[in-house]
Amino acid sequence: MIECTNCETAQFLQITKSRVYFEDGEMINEITERYECTLCEGTGTYALTEEDEVEVSGEVQVTTERPRYA
Repeated sequence: MIECTNCETAQFLQITKSRVYFEDGEMINEITERYECTLCEGTGTYALTEEDEVEVSGEVQVTTERPRYA
């Protein structure tokens, strides 16, 4: 789950920009999303490459736990 590091929840995150990259026209090679928290106005970027490498920057984080605040 992707959540805001300031608010510790995903409830207020909105995707403001999304990009899906197809190198050969068939398989997805990269997914990039830009997020904005409507509660604290924090922003961040999430990217997933074809090698399943996750890159996160800004005020978002990827967690495997349930959010603290729902």
